[in-house]
This record gives sequence, structure tokens and C-alpha cells, in this order.
Amino acid sequence: MARTLKIHPAHADLETILVTETAIKRRITRLGREIAKTYGDEEITVVSIINGAILFTADLLRAIPNPVRLDCIRISSYRNETKSIGKPQLVHSLPLDVTNRHVLLMDDILDTGKTLAMVTGVIKKLNPASIKTCVLLDKKGRREVPFDAEFVGFKIPDKFVVGYGLDFAERYRNLPCIGELRPDLQNPPEWA
Repeated sequence: MARTLKIHPAHADLETILVTETAIKRRITRLGREIAKTYGDEEITVVSIINGAILFTADLLRAIPNPVRLDCIRISSYRNETKSIGKPQLVHSLPLDVTNRHVLLMDDILDTGKTLAMVTGVIKKLNPASIKTCVLLDKKGRREVPFDAEFVGFKIPDKFVVGYGLDFAERYRNLPCIGELRPDLQNPPEWA
């Protein structure tokens, strides 16, 4: 008996799919091993930049065998635009104490570098034992400040992407893949 695959309705809003759901799952498994190898048996304090990194963080935490503490920080840098609004704004800081802890800062995408540079600076002032960064996507072509992540899921071209936590105007986060949003849907008047 043949199975009918359900196509996610939002896939029609994608110009192209850059990273499939299967590729994401495979890479997360490998990232979990890389992170465990780096930290040995040490406990890790994971700090997730939300909302974008929430799906990536949840899946990656299940792939890391180490003891883990989790906290979230909220930053605003895009609002309803396809380009960064300039200086990232800290909306909600860390309630968890990271003093003398190994911190793994997680974000969905590293593009201009402004957000990760700013948040890394905030965390360094809290005197962690170490701080490393992990991003799902690295869009090096958009870098405005020098910043490289220690752990990277995928390198992508300078395209506006959505899915797997990444959004446009709070839409498309639930897509299981990562794709380029069709240009005619970027900044439509009814969403402004």
C-alpha cells in the first residue's frame, strides 16, 4: 500500500529548500558528539537565544550526554524585517548564575555577528569558566563584526531563510526544514 506524504502548506512559500529535515537531524547528532568531546564529562550551562534557537536547542540538548543546565536570553534584532534593525536589543537577561560555569551560547543563525558579539560580552561580565558558541547556520557573507562560532551546523549563502525556528514576522518557525522565503512574501503589506 502506497503512503501519501503530507506536504507542509508553508513549503509553497519557499523559493528553495536549503537544508532538509533529514540533514538537520544528522548534523545535530554529530554536533552533540563534537560538543561532548570538547567538554568531556563537564557540566555545561547552555544559554539559548530565543525565540529563534528554541527548536535547535531542544533537539541538540537531547544529543548531548553531558549534565546540562539550561537558561534563555531574549534579544530583538529583526522585528518584522528581513534585515537586522541595527544594534541588537537585550529584552530578557539571564536569571541563572553562570559564574565559574562552562557556558555554551546557542543561536539559530550567525550573520552580522552583532547579536552573538553583544551576548558574549554580557556573559563574559558574569565570569564564566569558559564560553563557546554554537549556531545552526553561519551566513558569513553578512558579517559586520568579526565573530566565529566554535560549533556550526551549516554554512549557507546570503539568502533570507526561514524554518526550524527561524521566522519572518513570527511565521514559518514550525517548518521542519530550512528554506529561502519567496521574495514576493518578504515584507508583504498585510504583515507590516
